[in-house]
Amino acid sequence: MSARFSPARFGAVLLKEFIQMRRDRITFGMMIGLPIIQLLLFGFAINTDPRHLPTLVEVNDQGPLVRALVAGMETSGYFDFIGTVEGPEAGEEALRRGTANFVIVVPDDFERDVLRGQRPTLLIAADASDPSAVSGAAAALSGIVSGAIAQSLTGPLAQPSAAPPFETVVHRVYNPEGRTSTNIVPGLLAIILSMTMVMITAVAIVKERERGTMEMLISTPVRPLEVMAGKILPYVLVGYVQTAVFLAAAFALFRVPFEGSWLAFFSGFNLFVLGNLALGFLISTLSRNQMQAMQLSFFTILPSVLLSGFMFPFAGMPGWAQAIGSAVPATHFIRLIRKVMLKGAGLADINAEQLALGLIVLIITVLAMLRYRQTLD
Repeated sequence: MSARFSPARFGAVLLKEFIQMRRDRITFGMMIGLPIIQLLLFGFAINTDPRHLPTLVEVNDQGPLVRALVAGMETSGYFDFIGTVEGPEAGEEALRRGTANFVIVVPDDFERDVLRGQRPTLLIAADASDPSAVSGAAAALSGIVSGAIAQSLTGPLAQPSAAPPFETVVHRVYNPEGRTSTNIVPGLLAIILSMTMVMITAVAIVKERERGTMEMLISTPVRPLEVMAGKILPYVLVGYVQTAVFLAAAFALFRVPFEGSWLAFFSGFNLFVLGNLALGFLISTLSRNQMQAMQLSFFTILPSVLLSGFMFPFAGMPGWAQAIGSAVPATHFIRLIRKVMLKGAGLADINAEQLALGLIVLIITVLAMLRYRQTLD
């Protein structure tokens, strides 16, 4: 055998690889198509300056100044007024359930006190469990409010050099210090579970198919649902171990609070883990080899990171991106875990998230069983 580098042998190997790549059209299409899809999807969807944040208002005083104030805030594009609330309890409940990012509280006799020069306080309660979602709007509030009421004031109050006629106080709830770790660490659990559960299940099952052990299992009387349950349930224990280690580190290193119900937490956790394992099983039925399984796993993991509200505010995405993100299990689990850990939620407060997770798990399970039956033919 010649020790020299042979251009002829090199060319033969190179040609063989191109021929093999041409024959494996699925892998080649994924290598070209998936990056383009991800570029178009995430390039348009990601927005670090969210606008049109859902806002409620508690109006205890009516008048042209208050109407100008509300209209100016809505015109700014940061706030979308979706309704009114009666009393502080209703506003706090809206923030806790996540139906609103802001609650504007206009106190009694607000306009009268402004005209008398008593500088009343305009309270703005903000859900700071996601600091990046409200920081831009909160920082712009002073300029928005001043510009909104400038044309409504007359006399000395309208002078440019005059002090603001009222005080604006932003009360950040659920994360008053604005600590990033308080928001990121709970959501990180969803991302870690998504990465490990989906990829481990998909690659492990495809590996069995490549080794031929899956054919032996197919030849037995085991039904598809039994195969699916037997394959994914052992990894549920892995998810529990990962979660226990993760929570211990979150409490000890990052001082992340846990204000809610453990029952609510593990109720959503079980649904989320089962959904990701079922997704991994579905990917294994779509993949011919381990490389395809890993590529499809990464393709499903990226929306969990970028479209779920983990890294970028969900409210800042366009409507079509929010629709796609709503089909991602991590989106609902991140909302659930932040409600439980940061807002003190119980079982009754996470019904919407559990319903969404249950529906997604059901759809993925049905698709996986249908695909598994097809691979038997």
